Amino acid sequence: MRVTTSFPLGTLRDTPSEAEIISHQLLLKGGYIRRVNSGIYAYMPIMLRVIEKISTIIEKELNNIYCSKLLLPQLHPAELWKKSERWEGYTAGEGIMFNLKDRQGKEFGLAPTHEEVITSIASEMINSYKQLPLCFYQIQTKFRDEIRPRFGLMRSREFIMKDAYSFHSSKEDLSSFYEKMEKAYENIFKNCGLDTVGVDADSGAIGGAASKEFMVTADAGEDSILFTESGSYAANIEKAVSLPSKEIPLIRSHEEWIETPNQKSIVDICQNNNLDASQIIKVVIFLAKFEDKSEVPILACIRGDQNINEVKLFNLINKKYISNLIHLKIVEDNAIINKNLTNFPLGFIGPDINDETIKINSSWDKSWIRIADYSASNLSIFVSGGNKVDFHKVFRAFSFIEKKFLISDIRNAKKGDCISQESNEELKEKRGIEIGHIFQLGQKYSEKLNAKFSDKDGQLKNLWMGCYGIGVTRIAQAAIEQNHDENGISWPIQISPFEILIIPTNLKDPIQKALTQEIYEEFRSNQIDVLLDDRDNRAGVKFKDADLIGIPFQIIIGRDSINKEVEFFSRSSKSKIKIASKNLLEKFISESKVMYNKNS
Repeated sequence: MRVTTSFPLGTLRDTPSEAEIISHQLLLKGGYIRRVNSGIYAYMPIMLRVIEKISTIIEKELNNIYCSKLLLPQLHPAELWKKSERWEGYTAGEGIMFNLKDRQGKEFGLAPTHEEVITSIASEMINSYKQLPLCFYQIQTKFRDEIRPRFGLMRSREFIMKDAYSFHSSKEDLSSFYEKMEKAYENIFKNCGLDTVGVDADSGAIGGAASKEFMVTADAGEDSILFTESGSYAANIEKAVSLPSKEIPLIRSHEEWIETPNQKSIVDICQNNNLDASQIIKVVIFLAKFEDKSEVPILACIRGDQNINEVKLFNLINKKYISNLIHLKIVEDNAIINKNLTNFPLGFIGPDINDETIKINSSWDKSWIRIADYSASNLSIFVSGGNKVDFHKVFRAFSFIEKKFLISDIRNAKKGDCISQESNEELKEKRGIEIGHIFQLGQKYSEKLNAKFSDKDGQLKNLWMGCYGIGVTRIAQAAIEQNHDENGISWPIQISPFEILIIPTNLKDPIQKALTQEIYEEFRSNQIDVLLDDRDNRAGVKFKDADLIGIPFQIIIGRDSINKEVEFFSRSSKSKIKIASKNLLEKFISESKVMYNKNS
C-alpha cells in the first residue's frame, strides 16, 4: 500500500494530555486510534490491520479445536438477563451494562458479555448428548459503562472481544475441553509475539467453579500477580491465598482499657501505645445490597497489619445468601452512620459490638453478618476498639466462633508471604494486564435458562458450560507495553500492521523513484505485507514517523540508489546494514523468519 493514495498516516507530534500510560500515548501519536468521547475510540486503518491480524491468529487456533464461528446480537432483551438473575447486578448501582427501552417500553441492554443469549440459543438447538460437545465463538464489539474509562483501550466503554461458549454432557467433558482451550490460548498469545503468564483467578460476575487469567506482564498493568520463583504457584491478587507473617505476641498482664484519644488509625494506636499492628484487630463496616432490595450490614474483622480483599468478601457473602449480591461498600460516611446506627463510635469499634446498635427505623437488616479472617480468629489476646469514643481495650480468650462469626480467608495475600505451612517459598509480585480469561461455568446458566439435553438413558439434564474470552483490542495495546522504546512502538511482526516499510528519501530523484518502485513491486509480488511512504515530506519526518508506528523492518532508499544499494533497518534491534537491492528480498525473508519463529 501507498501512504499517499490508500493508507494515510495520521501521526501526531505532541502527546495528547488524556493519555496516562505509554501504550495509550503511542496509539494516539501513531495515528492508530482517535478519541471520539470518553472511553470511545475510532480504529483507524492502520489499527484495523493490527486487529485483523490478531483475529486471524485467534480464529486459526479455535478452528483447530473445532469451534464454530458465529455472530450474536449486541442488543439483548432484559428478560433473558432477568432469567439468569444478572439484570439488576449489571444495570443497578454501579452496574456496567448500558440499558435502554424501545418505543414499546421493552427493556434492552447493550452486550457486555453473551452468556444469556448463547444459552437461550443452545436451549433451542441442542436436544441430545449426540450433539455434544459444541463450542461457538465470535469476535464482536462489547459495551461496558465503565465508571472511569482510562488507559485507552485497556478500560474503554466500547471494545472488541473474542468470546466463546462451550456445551457439554458432563463435568468431565467440560474439564477436558477447558484444558484444550487453555492450550489454544497459550498458542494464540505466543503467535501474537507476547510473553504471558497464566494465573488462578476469581470468576467474578461471570461465575463458575474455576477460572484462569492470562496476563501480559507490564508496569502499567491494573492487576497484581503473586507468584513463586519456582513457578509452582501464580494467582491474581483477588484470588491468591497465602499465610500471613507471624504475629508478635501481646503480653499485657493487667490493664483492660487503653485510652486512645483521637487515635482512629492503626498507625496512631501503635505509635502511641507501644503496640505492633499484628497485635490489633481492626473492624471494618460494609453494607451489602442484594437483588431483592435488602440491605445487610457486615462486620468484618482482620489483623491490623493485613488488608481485606473485597473480592473474597463479596464472594463469601454471595454464597451465604440466596439473593444475588449486587453491591458491597465500606461504610465510612457519618451521615449514613447517623441514619442507620445508634451511638456508633466509628474508629473505635470492637468485634463485640451489639446488634442493638442498628436503629429500629433503619432500612438495614437488624443484625450484623459477622465475618473474621483467619488472621484475626487465630489471636488469643489482642487489642481492638472498645465501642466508645477514644477507647480501645484488650480482649482475652475472645471466641469468634461463639460470637457466631463466619471464619474465612478474606485477606489480601501479599509479597513476602509463604504459600503454605509445608513450603517456605515466598510470594513475589509483579503487575499484569489481563488479555484472556477462561471459565468453567458449570450449570449456572443452563439451569436458570432451562437449557437441557437428553442423555444416553433418555433423562433430561442441564448442559455443562464453559466460557472463554480474549480482549482483542487489549492484546494490541498490551503488545505495545511490552514492545516500545523512547522513539515509539516496536511491533511483534506477527501482529504488526505491515511487515516492512519502504522509505525513499527523495522521490524527485528519478533514480531513487525507479529503484523504489522496483523494490515495492518485488515485495508485493512475493506476497509480503509492505507499506510505501511516498509522501513529499522531509526524510527526517519520515524517519520519525517510521519509528513511531513501529513496523519491524525499514528499507531506506537514499543517495546510494545510484549503485543499487539501500539500507536495511531492524526496528527492534536497531541494527542497520547497507545491502545491494538484488539481495534485499532474501535478507528480509531470512530476518523475518527468525522473528516469526521466535515465540513459536
